[in-house]
Amino acid sequence: MPHSGTSDEQPAAGGTAPAPLHAPTALSAPVLTKEPATLTAGAARSVVRHSFVTRLTHWLNALAMSLLLMSGLQIFNAHPALYWGDTGYDPSAAVLAIGDSGDESDLRGWLLIGSHRFDTTGILGVSNSDGAAHAIPFPAWATIPSWRDLATGRRWHFLAAWVLVLNGLLYLVSSVATGHLRRDLLPQLAELSPRNIARALWDHLRLRHPRGEAALRYNVLQKLAYVAVIVVFVPMIVLTGWAMSPGLNAAAPWLPELFGGRQSARLLHFVAANLLVLFVIVHLLALLAVGVWNELRAMITGHFVVPEER
Repeated sequence: MPHSGTSDEQPAAGGTAPAPLHAPTALSAPVLTKEPATLTAGAARSVVRHSFVTRLTHWLNALAMSLLLMSGLQIFNAHPALYWGDTGYDPSAAVLAIGDSGDESDLRGWLLIGSHRFDTTGILGVSNSDGAAHAIPFPAWATIPSWRDLATGRRWHFLAAWVLVLNGLLYLVSSVATGHLRRDLLPQLAELSPRNIARALWDHLRLRHPRGEAALRYNVLQKLAYVAVIVVFVPMIVLTGWAMSPGLNAAAPWLPELFGGRQSARLLHFVAANLLVLFVIVHLLALLAVGVWNELRAMITGHFVVPEER
């Protein structure tokens, strides 16, 4: 999860010190610290982008999200179907389902979305391990634990959820207090023009990545993506998770109804979680496109070398 701060740069020998910069990365929003970057004459310009706290919370969030995903798939395997409404006992009414058919000699996996059924043998419904086909919605290598154990999967899920929520609250409070949310993440009205959004999208599709000063600022697509995660996806995941809890339902019976019922909350929870996974995949692809080492070094050591203008 992105974080923020302040940054100072040291000029090259004989140069003039530039103004503080705000430098987003493919993995995280910028946290610019007061630690100066050391430059020598003729060296590429370097900035300190991420504080120790930022780097620590980033990797904790990455770990928490991995555990949440894998334990969530374990929970889904206990009843691999999603419904809309309050009840979910009729398989024919499922909005989405994963299953298998056939006998031991010809097991076939399938994915059902609405009225459309797709063969997913070897990926979903039926997966291969130890040279044999096994009927299981999500494969064992993608779940925690790898064997069928709903209780253990739920414990891992709740533990990882607390880590993610506490880190998220720390980030949000820090972003508001330092002005990072307003200054760096919230798009300005002028940035939301169709022409500006189309230009940013076209640059992404052509793999034209910003360099020099432009590499130290978010474009409108990055800002919209971060805002969507902060104010839509993560809150939706938390609230729908609460709506599925019998204990919280007893104290707040209106919560499941807020989403159209407990099964509806489960469906929305699944969709929001997958959108968050998609966000992470796009982040990783962006890291590969702009240069793995520079971005990874910034998130490990804090130091980032600004790409030179062509």
